[in-house]
Amino acid sequence: MSETKTIYIGNGVRKGDTWLTSSLCLSDIPAEHMFEFNGKKYIKVNINIKDEVDQYGKDVSITVDTWKPEAEKTAAPKTTEDDLPF
Repeated sequence: MSETKTIYIGNGVRKGDTWLTSSLCLSDIPAEHMFEFNGKKYIKVNINIKDEVDQYGKDVSITVDTWKPEAEKTAAPKTTEDDLPF
């Protein structure tokens, strides 16, 4: 598995169990991480709750989801000279 660089795009503060406030800078996201669906552009992000509050009072980190599945390896079917049909 290859190492990919983490692309930080924002941070924020958790205001409750179900509410986050954050700030994003979407203009710096590389185009290879964007995809289009029904004429709109999207990007997958990871929203992570930090273990500790940082020096700026932020406890949420937002990064670009750079995970890509590995290509499947298909094996060639084995054939033998006396291959029986059953």
